[in-house]
Amino acid sequence: MATEQGARRVFIGLILLSIALVGLIARPFFEAFFLAAVLAGAFNGLQNWLTRRFRGRQGLAAGVIVVGIIVALLSPIAALTAFIVSEVIKGVNFITGVINQRGLEGLLAYVPQALREPAARMLDRFQTESASVWQIVQEHVSAQGAAAAQTVGGVVMATGSVAIQLAMMLIALYFLLVDGEKLVAWVESVSPLRRGQTTELLTEFRRVTHSVLTSTLLTAGVQATLALVGFLITRVPVPVFFAAVSFFFALIPAVGAAMVCVIAALLLLATGHPAMAIFLAAWGIFVVGLSDNVVKPLLAKRGMNMHGALVFFSLLGGLAVFGAIGLLLGPLILAFFLSVVRIYERDYGRPNEHPGAPPTPPTSNSPTLAEGEEWEDSGAHAQHASEEARSH
Repeated sequence: MATEQGARRVFIGLILLSIALVGLIARPFFEAFFLAAVLAGAFNGLQNWLTRRFRGRQGLAAGVIVVGIIVALLSPIAALTAFIVSEVIKGVNFITGVINQRGLEGLLAYVPQALREPAARMLDRFQTESASVWQIVQEHVSAQGAAAAQTVGGVVMATGSVAIQLAMMLIALYFLLVDGEKLVAWVESVSPLRRGQTTELLTEFRRVTHSVLTSTLLTAGVQATLALVGFLITRVPVPVFFAAVSFFFALIPAVGAAMVCVIAALLLLATGHPAMAIFLAAWGIFVVGLSDNVVKPLLAKRGMNMHGALVFFSLLGGLAVFGAIGLLLGPLILAFFLSVVRIYERDYGRPNEHPGAPPTPPTSNSPTLAEGEEWEDSGAHAQHASEEARSH
């Protein structure tokens, strides 16, 4: 017959096995579920407010938040795509019109002076070898057809993977907004920690994620403003649009707002403004780009119980280890460590450090109460003897 201790060990092993299996099936969507949990914690206040506005209909409130996030994600992409397509169409129409009126030589008048001579040589070579150009292009395309197909297939698969992760994140976010409080209560009830400790850790996580998300949005706004200043100084066309694109790219860690400044600098260089192009590229790299490393830690530490240096290195370390999602995971891991240490020190620290602990017993070198009384009596006796001596 199995003992109680043996059954407990077996059951603990079964629990650990079930946790490992659940982690295994959730691994493909880890980033989606993690981002959903982060956004659910960040939008918890808005969810409660909308629920009260909609008379207790949590599903409707969660749906409004999810739709708002979808619009916020798709609007910048749609605007950028429309702008690029319109500019490409304008460029094609301009080139076609110049060629129809002046021929290929007419395009040289619109090439910057520094690039005009190489462009003329390329044009002469194209005119002399125009008979075999199409054949060379066909051969090159045939030779590289398989590689091009693989590249296009990889891009399509990557795009589909991102779309699937985004869809899973939005679905998980909806259910977490609706039943998140019930989930937290269940985790608190089954947690082996003391009552309130699990909720305290989850509250700390929500506070850190809210601080990181807020600092990320504010930092993107600061970078977009700095980029707009550079665009206005260098007279980039449609500077407000480029500033909006800079805000969107500032939210992408691997790209950043500095990339938009560099692209705009290349446009200035191509239109014959080398001095402005150099200034804008330097402004984007050293002012816009580096401001992220200064502004974000300063803004993030205001909502965390951390030193600014800890926030800075947790952001960089998380980015280096986990990629873009490390900007959230890095501060969360450090906040988890500090919270666990703080709870342990408060609830399991030395007994003498607790407010209700008994006082420390006196040492052998310190006087006791009885000894103090004896010293007080001996002092009074000596004073009485001296008074008698003076009377005699």
